[in-house]
Formats: sequence, structure tokens, C-alpha cells
Amino acid sequence: MTYLSDLIDKPVSDVSGERVGTVIDLVASVHHSTIPYPVISALLVRSSANHQLLVPFSDVIVFLAPAIPINKAIDQIVPYDPCEDDIFLSRDIWDKQIIDTDGLRVVRVNDVELAQVEGNYYVANVDIGGLGLLRRMGLARVAQKLASRFSRNVPDNVIAWDDVELLQRGDMRLKVPIEKIAELHPADIADLISDLSRSQSDQLLESLDVETLAETLEEVETDFQASLVENIPDEKLADILEEMSPDEAADLLAELPKERSDELLELMEDEASEDVRGLLVYDEDTAGGIMTTDYVSIQANLTTDDAIRTLRETGSEAETIYYVYIVDDDNCLIGVISLKDLIFTSPQTRISDYMHKRVISVTADSSQEEVAQMISKYNLLAVPVVDDENHLLGIVTSDDALDKIIPTAWKKRIPRMYK
Repeated sequence: MTYLSDLIDKPVSDVSGERVGTVIDLVASVHHSTIPYPVISALLVRSSANHQLLVPFSDVIVFLAPAIPINKAIDQIVPYDPCEDDIFLSRDIWDKQIIDTDGLRVVRVNDVELAQVEGNYYVANVDIGGLGLLRRMGLARVAQKLASRFSRNVPDNVIAWDDVELLQRGDMRLKVPIEKIAELHPADIADLISDLSRSQSDQLLESLDVETLAETLEEVETDFQASLVENIPDEKLADILEEMSPDEAADLLAELPKERSDELLELMEDEASEDVRGLLVYDEDTAGGIMTTDYVSIQANLTTDDAIRTLRETGSEAETIYYVYIVDDDNCLIGVISLKDLIFTSPQTRISDYMHKRVISVTADSSQEEVAQMISKYNLLAVPVVDDENHLLGIVTSDDALDKIIPTAWKKRIPRMYK
């Protein structure tokens, strides 16, 4: 196997054997290929004088050599004239996000694998795994040893070229079928938006149904959301806000101009608008500012069977139902049970008989750091938020608690809870 990382920075020598530069990129052409894979058509070479020259692949004597020899003097080379469809592998593919159309996911390319067919070299696969990254770092031998030693345990991190959709090529944006993108997970769609032009992102957002659009916006950083919804009509945006969890909707409205925010609240259904208005009064860096009012609460006098029936009727709108909170007639928090407790307890047992009465909670003015520490200390998936009189106001899920205190690059490594 030959990889792009093996060829970048390789020396290039002319017909006299004199070093004339180094390879800084390879050009692959679909137009000149006889099979449905791009063929290597040219080498982009940087000379010692820092000039760049596109050397046609037909002028290369031996491609896989310690120093790549060409069959002419450097001043006799007729530069390759790239076509519009040509791909500069380093510029256009390395470190770029692509769509894996077979697995319907968004991935980032660490390396490009080339295959030799009858003297030509074709782009065969893209490598999205850790071994590709090691090769890029100059640790090719380490990558080879790991691949050899753990070949049975290393997951398949190679995607065939015909299962790849590029999002951009240099300064030119490629037209990826919108319907393909719309089939992706909302988190992947959110990932793509930052790599699309403004017109393309508007087109993509316009093509999504309201529910998918709401889920996608929830995956986008709050300060970026406002620019994305700038061209969405107020009526549609109000529908989107109703589909979002109340805390996410409140965060988005807080980023919009007050006049538009007020108009959107008026357009929203009363119940959804009331929930969001209640959250907007809290400082964004407090538990109240990041809590959601979508939770499940029941009365202590219910039986297990009654509680499960209630969950089936009302639980679909909850942010999470890992925990069910027990409240009294005044909505004061008096206990909590886990979904596991509920499932494995006898149907006729009353909730009051097995609920946990010592409930870990935070107040609405607790800082995000305090909330995160509480969740971490007690290994919780969510923590309830109460007022000074112990009335249940909402819950903060673990991902929301960590959202603003962990760098963005690390957030994506934390698994999200299934809703």
C-alpha cells in the first residue's frame, strides 16, 4: 500500500540526478481516469527557490523511489494544466471533513491510500483512523508494527473512494446532494455547517424538516446559532423553538436581538413560551440558566404500575427519564427513583416505599462549576434544581453541565445521553 503521507516532502531529482525540489502535493484527475477512481496526474513540486511547478506524472520515471526522478531538466518541463475537476490531495482531502455515504456519517481524513494499476496510481481509499495519523506524524514504522501486531483488533478505519462525498475543493465548494446530508445524524449535520458557505448552509437548513432542524441547532455552539437562523422566517423559527428543549431554546433566544426574541416568544405556543420565559430570567452561568423544564415527576402515592403508565403518557417530552422525581402536592421535591428501580420493582409496590428520600440537588443560583462538580462527585446523569423552599424547578443533565466548562474540542469526545 502507498499513502499520500509517504510521498509528501519526498525529494525530486531531474534527468541529471540533481535535486530540484520536494513534493508538496499530488493532483488526482477524474477526467483522465479510465476507471471510476481519480488517477494521479501530476506532482506539485516546490523548488529550492520556493517556486511551485506542476510536474506531469508522465514525466516521472519511478514514482516510489527515495528521490523521485523525472526524465527532463526542470526548465524543459511543460507544466500540467489542471482541470476544474482535479483534486489536490493534500489541499482538498487531508484533514477535511467528508461524508461517508455508505455509513452515513461525517468523518475527517487522516491519510489517502493509493493503488497501482498497470503503471498508474489511483486514489483507492481514505484513512480516517489513528494509524493514518501516526503516518502523518512521521511514525510510519510504528503504524506498520501496530497494524501487524493488532491487525485482528484494529477496527476498519478505511473508506473506499466511491463511498466518499467531498464537501469542498480548495476555494471551490462542491455540490453535495442535500438529500444525502439530510439523512445524517443531527450532530453530523451540525459538524458540516461550519464547512459550508453561507448560501449552502441556508439551503441545507431550509431543506430540513422542523424536528431535524431543531435537533441540529441544539448541536451547534450557541453563539453560532444566531447567525444560522438569521434568514429563517419568524413563523418557522417559532416552530423550531417549540421543538427544541426549553433550555436550548432559551439559549438561542438570548443570542438574538431582544425585539426579535420577544416577537418569537409571542409566536410560540403558550406552554412552550411560558417554559422558555421562565428560564430566561436566570443568569446563563447558573444552574437555572442551563436547566431544562422537560423532566418527569410523579406523586409518591402511585404504585409502580401507575408510575409506568404515567411515564408512557407524559415521558416522551422529557429531556431524560433515567431519573423520575417524586413531588408532593406543592411540587416540592421529596424523592427520586431510577428507571431501573421502576422496571424491577413489583407492579403494586407504592413509590413511597422504595424512593430515595435523600435527593442530591442544586439551587437555581448555583454556578455551572458547582453543578458539574456535584454531577461528577455523585456520578449522576442529571441533577434536580430547586428553589429556596425546595420546589422542583427543573433538571440539569450531565452534558449541559459540562458544556461550558470543557473546551469544545473535548466535548465531542463525551458521549451524549440518548433522549
